[in-house]
Amino acid sequence: MDYETARRLLIDQSSETTLNSDTFLVRLQQGQPPIPGQVTSILLSLKVIFEALKGKKVLDRDLSYALYLISSEGRRLFEARLEQQSDCPPLLNEDLDRISATVKSIFSGV
Repeated sequence: MDYETARRLLIDQSSETTLNSDTFLVRLQQGQPPIPGQVTSILLSLKVIFEALKGKKVLDRDLSYALYLISSEGRRLFEARLEQQSDCPPLLNEDLDRISATVKSIFSGV
């Protein structure tokens, strides 16, 4: 996967519009689990982005916003689902931790 593909995937998966009901955030908003392989694709994209941006001082706004949404909104939606006593996929909590840690690494450069 190259940088542009990874960037586009993250921006697409962070979309909160209902036009594409299979995005990561829309599925979480609707109380549905991620599609099998969706989190893996997000994590792979984050790794590609991290490697590509090592040593860079500037991130583009669209990518930054996508990173923010995937990590913070993903966690918020997961927590809201737990409060409603809804079933959650068993590994989603750990996946969201990995996503957040990787996003933090992208922002910090470490």
